[in-house]
Amino acid sequence: MKVKAISGVRVPMENAPHKYITDSVAVEVENTLYYRRRIADGDLIRVVEPTGTARTKKTDEAEAK
Repeated sequence: MKVKAISGVRVPMENAPHKYITDSVAVEVENTLYYRRRIADGDLIRVVEPTGTARTKKTDEAEAK
């Protein structure tokens, strides 16, 4: 899963306490109890990346031309 720290917080990595997850970039981590707790505490947020492009009316009209 991908996670990111909330603004202004640095969260230590589970097995590397001197490496931090920050709010600047999402990091891929294992779905472990440590990270689930940090999410539940509000220190981390899950980042969901879009899987594809959503079709809209404008997209459909542009393709029809």
